[in-house]
Amino acid sequence: MLSAQLPAQRWEIFCSVVDNFGDIGICWRLSRQLVAEFRLTVTLWVDDLTSFQRLCPEVNCQAEQQQLSGVDVRHWHSDIDWQQQQPANVIIEALACTIPYAYQQQMAAQRLKPLWLNLEYLSAESWVEDCHTLGSPQPQLPLDKYFFFPGFTAKTGGLLCEQALVPTLDQFAQDRQAQQQFWQQLKLDDALQYSRRISLFAYGQQQLGTLFQRWQQAGSTTLCLIPVGQLAEQAMAICAGLKPGQPWRQGQLTLCILPFLPQPEYDKLLAACDINFVRGEDSIIRAQWAAKPFIWQIYRQDEQAHLDKLAAFFKRYTANWPGSLAAALWDFWLQWNTEQPLIDSWQQFESQLDEIKQKNHEWRQQLIANGDLATNLVRFVEKKIIMPRNFS
Repeated sequence: MLSAQLPAQRWEIFCSVVDNFGDIGICWRLSRQLVAEFRLTVTLWVDDLTSFQRLCPEVNCQAEQQQLSGVDVRHWHSDIDWQQQQPANVIIEALACTIPYAYQQQMAAQRLKPLWLNLEYLSAESWVEDCHTLGSPQPQLPLDKYFFFPGFTAKTGGLLCEQALVPTLDQFAQDRQAQQQFWQQLKLDDALQYSRRISLFAYGQQQLGTLFQRWQQAGSTTLCLIPVGQLAEQAMAICAGLKPGQPWRQGQLTLCILPFLPQPEYDKLLAACDINFVRGEDSIIRAQWAAKPFIWQIYRQDEQAHLDKLAAFFKRYTANWPGSLAAALWDFWLQWNTEQPLIDSWQQFESQLDEIKQKNHEWRQQLIANGDLATNLVRFVEKKIIMPRNFS
């Protein structure tokens, strides 16, 4: 493990919020971990404090600058005079955002140039390994930018995972009293009495009503938990009388629309549920650490390009699975991502949940062996700007 005793460094992370939660979710987790585990000085520039506040209720949307969990949070907007800003030692351009050119000029003017990293989106495609940590000389300024790719193999930067996360989630998943307290905080005192608990976080799905009907007619009870947002609005349109904070019951199904949870509470939700529907990037990573059966709705792109990325991840994820098990999961994943009829594929998926859960624990061990993203980032930085040292 990398030592937390590092020379004083100042890092800046730039985050432009694109899809409301995924971008800031990743950047906020990374910022907190760099401060808590590596004692780094971190500034997080965010252009959308309102979306940030949904994940972190302590955010003051009117503040230009504030301290949260040891992170210096600053509002990134067009009126900032970047010529008056002193660049940090390490600057991260996160998830396809672009640092203002005036600030790039400030970076280039430093005697000791900052280390400039482009933290890319998560992908399981094979080309990622070849591009990870590659340098890119900039055409207009005497600066190099290095590409850093999260990923699922040892030849990538790994995934975000705090040191205590997996043991904490496993302990929580085995502690019935702690789970009961968690459910009580959500005003769902009877949650543990259901045969199955499902978290449902998605962009939207035209076949949602047919899935609800299936759960209503099942032989066992289901509690389905939907965070406020697009899918919750769709659910309310389907189920007359469904309202936020009020359980809705029909047959064997109970639906509940939850307030948007802070990140640590969302992690607990994934560990407390039996099946997790997740979307985008941040929640898919957390679902893998929870090691429960999950269904990923990938961020949609033009010309179905997202399906190639979905297939690339699925191929890695199920590489050691029996063919029939992988096929059952893929059928439902594909239909969930293309809005095809769901009932038959759901039945196949549902019938193999125990085996899928076991495979997820094996997969999680593979991911842990790759090292976590924050540690791998710090290692890379040390090799680039600090005198080499022995790692323990």
